[in-house]
Amino acid sequence: MPEPKIKRVGGRTVLFDCAVVDDAFNEWFEPRYWRERDRVRGTAPGRGSATFVDANGETWVLRHYHRGGVMARLSDDLYVWQGIERSRAFREWRLLSTLFDSGLPVPRPIAARVFRRGLTYTADILTVYIEDTRSVDAMLHAGESLGDRWQVIGSTVRRFHDQGVDHSDLNVRNILIDGQGRVFLIDFDKGRQRGAGSWKNGNLQRLQRSLRKTALETGVPYDEEVWHRIEDGYAGGA
Repeated sequence: MPEPKIKRVGGRTVLFDCAVVDDAFNEWFEPRYWRERDRVRGTAPGRGSATFVDANGETWVLRHYHRGGVMARLSDDLYVWQGIERSRAFREWRLLSTLFDSGLPVPRPIAARVFRRGLTYTADILTVYIEDTRSVDAMLHAGESLGDRWQVIGSTVRRFHDQGVDHSDLNVRNILIDGQGRVFLIDFDKGRQRGAGSWKNGNLQRLQRSLRKTALETGVPYDEEVWHRIEDGYAGGA
């Protein structure tokens, strides 16, 4: 596998997978660039807003990093500069690259951009869209039954945990299921690989809270049996 490349233009630094693209350009990280060429396929709202674009014969997902919580009141998308390799985009890109290469079900990363402005920076990431998928959140809000796929969710999370992958925001929006029942995890901002510890249980608790919240949103009573199926899948592993 060829090594990823880094190019710098002004205050912008781009990291990209040269096995996927020969070069990466600053314009790729601007939604307007794709709109002007009528190549925007759709958008996803929210703090993790994304633009889906037709590029290179496939669909890519362009995501701009936005702050959440209390810090968002101070700045929507500015982060404190601590070096390029500690930037949100570079850390997520490198983690996704490692996980994808190891065979875990994650989006393939294409490129990441960091735009430094003195002591702060903004960041963006491009990944390959996983076709024929829907989030668990969307499926639950549509009133669909996931059946045996709950166990698959549990066993998939276990695969990540067995490789020391801490998904710090494991929730129903970041779990995708395709038409064949395969499960994928997305959005690894602040994710990392680490040693054994209580973080694994923390991931599971966060997922359970997400399921309870979705039950409140949909008006469908929370089903403990669903959580037991996830636990069974997790205990059984891959």
